[in-house]
Amino acid sequence: MAERQNCKAKECSHEVVARGYCRKHYRLWKAGEMPKPRYKTCTEEKCRKPRFAGSLCEAHYRAAHHKGGEPAAPATPETAGPETAAG
Repeated sequence: MAERQNCKAKECSHEVVARGYCRKHYRLWKAGEMPKPRYKTCTEEKCRKPRFAGSLCEAHYRAAHHKGGEPAAPATPETAGPETAAG
């Protein structure tokens, strides 16, 4: 019979269940919470969600592109473009 292996996570000596991880660390890996997650994750700081488009998760992508995120700030005279004269 094959020799039992230990989890490859740091300081974990539990038996391997899948992908070299014990049951606990395999679940964390699938959730994207391990140092080398299952999926590439969002590039926003401290966000570990899977990428949706480009390098961002769905929430950060939508917020950045104003599609379901916070609405864009109203234009102020300093940020508004040149006005056209109506005549």
